Amino acid sequence: MIYRLASDLPSFKTLTFEKGLNVLLADKSEGATNRQSRNGAGKTSFIELLHFLFGGDARPNSIFRSEALGDSTFEALVDVGTRPVSVARNGARPSAIELSQCEHLNLDAGSAAASNGDIVRNEEWKRILGHHWFSLPQEGDDGRFAPSFRSLFSSFVRRHAGGGFESPTQHTAKQQMWDRQVSTSYLLGLDWRIGSRFQELREQQRSLRALREAVRAGDLGRYLGRAPELRTQLTLTDSKVEQHRAQLDAFEVVPQYADMEQEASRLTDEIGGMAEENVADQALIQELNAALDVEEPPALDDLEALYGEAGIVLPDLVNQRLADVQRFHRAIVENRRVHLDAELQSARQRIEERNSRSRQLDERRQQVMHTLNSGGALEHYTALREELGRLQGESEALRQRLADAERLDTTKAELDMERTRLVTALRADIHEREEVVRKAILRFEELSQSLYERAGSLTIADTQNGPSFEVHIDSERSRGITSMQIFCFDLMLAEICAEQGRFPGFLVHDSHLFDGVDERQVAKALQLGAERAERNGFQYIVTLNSDAIPTEGFSGDFDVMSHVLDTRLTDATEDGGLFGIRFN
Repeated sequence: MIYRLASDLPSFKTLTFEKGLNVLLADKSEGATNRQSRNGAGKTSFIELLHFLFGGDARPNSIFRSEALGDSTFEALVDVGTRPVSVARNGARPSAIELSQCEHLNLDAGSAAASNGDIVRNEEWKRILGHHWFSLPQEGDDGRFAPSFRSLFSSFVRRHAGGGFESPTQHTAKQQMWDRQVSTSYLLGLDWRIGSRFQELREQQRSLRALREAVRAGDLGRYLGRAPELRTQLTLTDSKVEQHRAQLDAFEVVPQYADMEQEASRLTDEIGGMAEENVADQALIQELNAALDVEEPPALDDLEALYGEAGIVLPDLVNQRLADVQRFHRAIVENRRVHLDAELQSARQRIEERNSRSRQLDERRQQVMHTLNSGGALEHYTALREELGRLQGESEALRQRLADAERLDTTKAELDMERTRLVTALRADIHEREEVVRKAILRFEELSQSLYERAGSLTIADTQNGPSFEVHIDSERSRGITSMQIFCFDLMLAEICAEQGRFPGFLVHDSHLFDGVDERQVAKALQLGAERAERNGFQYIVTLNSDAIPTEGFSGDFDVMSHVLDTRLTDATEDGGLFGIRFN
């Protein structure tokens, strides 16, 4: 319950509240100027002041940090815990909250207000209010998508400027789906964690869609690739790895590898040279054999017979000389044949020696080549190891890319399965908390039936996108039907939360809620709000223009004017607004 709103701004109009219905009335003059119409009488500023005192952001464009109000301190006396607490905040120091009369809160002296006049930071003030008003844990973290104090508080103090009167289940136009689901589930008493998990699932799906788009669009696709193609590349690379590993296992390092390579080359050249020399000696042997075949002494007997046929008788001396010549030629031929035989044997011996030497050299060459073939130089071994390392790195990269590609292919299916599990869990939660759901549905129907002949309906459903909360009031002839849906929904939530002990003790509606609503419906709503607030022990605070006060539609002896605050606002004078001053 709020008891008082005050300020050290001399012109500020202190507001004092009672239990039940409280109407902050603003008199609207007929001759109000455009400037006055823009600034109004302060009804919207009253809503902003509540948010400012109860943890709202005070950005540089906040009216409480303006030149006109920046040096002013605003104060509220409000129930927190079991007794009233005084809270004060100044636009010049928006992060500092001054608390007093707060001993009963048992705050930590090291981090919060432990006695009158102590200061806490705004973030800590929100944790205190969240704990005492909505039973939120004061310590600990329930994750990114947990119910927050500011969102829960805004469900009971809607802002018109933020689109707070556009949908029953949405207190601002920018409120995200997960926040609507989590906050409404928490306030009704359902398992809010299911809505939180739905949002985590949506985040994962959003990331998956972005990743798949990146794969299709650019370089990431070239990195990830398709799983079948990557699997083929990995298989081939792994085969190369095994081949290199086997080659290294059988490799023997030859210390004088380069010297042995040179020796093998030299042996090969030497063997080749001897083969060429053998060819030359073979040709020489053929020539020597041919020469031996034609080496014969002159035929002197034929010469003597030729002379005899001519009738010439050679003297004995001549015959003796011919015999000498014949012996001479025979000696020459014999010597020639001996020489040719000697040359022939020498050539054959050289060939034999070369063949023998060639066999020895070939045996050595085979030994060297065997050593070279079974091993290699240290540099070669190092190069093989480096290549193996490169192939292993490529294999691991391909393996990781394949895992990523397969994960990408399977994640969607896994997320679909998770969505099915969440829907099942949500359905089970709705069944398990059937009494909570039943109470909310019946309470909304009862409230809407008090306003219209046909009762409205609240539908709580398990959907593929999380919990769904829809309200419906069938009244084609009624203006402002959305406003009355919001009224019934808010009042239903206030009653249920008050019964559960998760409630700040007040529900506030700005006059914009009743714009376009039939006068009789406004009257019924005000009377219904007054009766329900009185019955459930909380405040229903409404801001209204004086010309919007219904004159008919109330039942019994209900007197709405008896609930109007003593302090009334007006736009007729410069000092008639809530702050007592006008400013842009």
